[in-house]
Amino acid sequence: MADQPRLIVQVARGSAVDRQLSAQPPHSVTSGDVVVVVGAADAKGNLEASAAGQIVLSLPSPEALTRESVEVRAVIGRAGTGVEPLVIAVDAAEELREDELAAVLAAARHTSRAVILRIIRDA
Repeated sequence: MADQPRLIVQVARGSAVDRQLSAQPPHSVTSGDVVVVVGAADAKGNLEASAAGQIVLSLPSPEALTRESVEVRAVIGRAGTGVEPLVIAVDAAEELREDELAAVLAAARHTSRAVILRIIRDA
């Protein structure tokens, strides 16, 4: 088990990704590298906005995390030092696969800052 999680995944309570990660958590979740935080959803089921974090990248879907893995690593690496967490926002998802989480985990190794992956809504 890891001492500290490398990645925090934020999902809306009751969302498809929340159900998927609860029913069949990927290895990175069970190993402790990834921590899933379930947050409140608004009336439309969208994850409520968080005041914490600096958005460094917005993507339409989690598939873009693997497709754009070089860009994910680059924006995390360029973010510099600071105390505010780095946030990658994903507009919509039905599930999160291990390869998608692995792309963000690899990028998170290039910063001392916390990295948050926010899944805004169901696809």
